[in-house]
Amino acid sequence: MAMHNEDSQVAMVLNHLQEGKEINPIEALNKYGCFRLGAVIFILKQEGYRISSRIHRYKKPSGKDGHYAIYKLEESKNV
Repeated sequence: MAMHNEDSQVAMVLNHLQEGKEINPIEALNKYGCFRLGAVIFILKQEGYRISSRIHRYKKPSGKDGHYAIYKLEESKNV
């Protein structure tokens, strides 16, 4: 298991997910200063964490369609 500095974005996002909470890119940016949530999720998946995603669709102010992912930890890490 990779050890992450407790102040790292990876550690903070992992802790958030382990508390049973979902996370989206806006929340990750606001709470943890994480601009690239997808990259953090990729690292966690590479470490063996099972993280699912669902797509939230919405209308942008311009009227165009938009979407973003919402992530959730499915179960504890496979060891």
